[in-house]
Amino acid sequence: MDYNLLAEKLFPHITKTPEDILAQYPARQLPEGAKVTRMGPSPTGFMHLGNLYGALVDERLAHQSGGVFYLRIEDTDKKREVEGGVQTIIDAFTSFGLPFDEGATMGEDRGAYGPYRQSQRAEIYQTFVKSLVQRGMAYPCFATEEELAAMREKQEAAKENFGYYGKYAVWRDRPMEDIEAELAKGTPYVVRFRSEGSIEHKVRHEDLVKGKMEVTENDQDVVILKSDGIPTYHFAHVVDDHLMGTTVVVRGEEWLATLPVHLQLFRAMGWKAPKYAHTAQLMKIDEETGSKRKLSKRKDPELALTFYNQQGYPAPSVLEYLMTLLNSNFEEWRRANPDKPMNDFPFSTKKMSGSGALFDIDKLKDVSKNVISRMSAEDVYDAVAAWSEKNDPEFHALFTREPDKTRAFLAIGRGGKKPRKDLALWSDVKPYMDFLFDELFAPDYTMPEHVSKDDAKAILNEFKGQFDENDTPDDFFAKMKAIAEQHGFAAETKAYKQNPEQYKGHVGDVSMVVRIAVAGRQNAPDMQSVMHIMGAEQVKARLDKCIAALG
Repeated sequence: MDYNLLAEKLFPHITKTPEDILAQYPARQLPEGAKVTRMGPSPTGFMHLGNLYGALVDERLAHQSGGVFYLRIEDTDKKREVEGGVQTIIDAFTSFGLPFDEGATMGEDRGAYGPYRQSQRAEIYQTFVKSLVQRGMAYPCFATEEELAAMREKQEAAKENFGYYGKYAVWRDRPMEDIEAELAKGTPYVVRFRSEGSIEHKVRHEDLVKGKMEVTENDQDVVILKSDGIPTYHFAHVVDDHLMGTTVVVRGEEWLATLPVHLQLFRAMGWKAPKYAHTAQLMKIDEETGSKRKLSKRKDPELALTFYNQQGYPAPSVLEYLMTLLNSNFEEWRRANPDKPMNDFPFSTKKMSGSGALFDIDKLKDVSKNVISRMSAEDVYDAVAAWSEKNDPEFHALFTREPDKTRAFLAIGRGGKKPRKDLALWSDVKPYMDFLFDELFAPDYTMPEHVSKDDAKAILNEFKGQFDENDTPDDFFAKMKAIAEQHGFAAETKAYKQNPEQYKGHVGDVSMVVRIAVAGRQNAPDMQSVMHIMGAEQVKARLDKCIAALG
């Protein structure tokens, strides 16, 4: 077989050589130990939690080491691509603040190693495929779908491995005459890699997550170039990762089955393969069966990245929670370093679990409460304003109507060693502070067990006459004690517990009456701080409303 002639017949339009292409992609000049990682999603219109899970590993490995984290759009499968898919990808990662150093954008690519969309790199791939054909390591295959289906039926009947290999690789050694005849007829064809592997052999490999392993050598003549001249994922990622200088490939463990193919292709090209980190799948406890299962696009809305923004999860909360799944020592580090940014944590693939990571939405909410409690009132205000503008416009109008008043409320209990942890989601803010706005005020005037309606009215009338919006919390509590004693309640809770028969109740009941009148409920932040923010006019109107409701 004249392989040079075959290569020219298949790729007459390819005039560049592999050396020409390699010269366009010089080795990156980076510090020793710097890692180059990439995120390579397909524009299918659906970005899921697994994408973010892997991207966080990519970003940390690159930026902790002084390396490069880039975005490559793997759009070689046009059947699965949807309109706006690239925008969906970019929006998703932008919303979580993952900073790409280079790669695809909605405008021009950013970086010197592009194009960063595989659909724009056809000539590059074909140049390297042509080289493989010239070396007798690839060949055209004209087998039809019907012929391949019949082949699989024979393999099934004979209980043999499925695939295009050995005696089933009918186009592997066909003479030039047969190939030329099909080309003359215009018969569509793919280009297959000529594998010299055997399933009798094992390949040693050390994965950054799974550790040392042996994988069965690939014996399949896999397709590397489809009939439309676009490569398969197998070949495209090998070429791109080499040219773009990728040093670590992070991907889900479902790709482990194809690892022998990729290692084989790197060897065939004469290139050093990057390190691979195959991450464990995200699992959850099924509510019906109680057993573990993979997160499902059909069953689990939390799999979609859009879910988190719609529900109001802060991006830093999601990232911190994912870090707890990625590294077993992160929670211990966070407890010791409550105020440090997450990126100060020394992330390591050695601390990643090789088994399934268990996703728990309740644990995410707990993490989020801690994250929000560490944020400033200004940051919370800005985040809620941005979220509500898109997701709750009516609340947004109220929330931003008096910014200083809103910020002052959000500042209550914030900071210090024990900050309040009332909020897990931005959507929690509305029910947390809705009572501030008369338009949303929906009071429940159920009084404490020990307080009669008459006593409640008397307490509120007394407090109304003494109220001063500029009182300190201590001033407020002193007034509560005085009013308690005046109306037969213990000024000290301890005194009531010692002699409950001597009192109607205690000072806590009295202050709760005021809380219920002003906030319309029993749970609210420090009342004197709240009433200072509300102002005398609004507070007294609330007191009057409650007195009237009590009859």
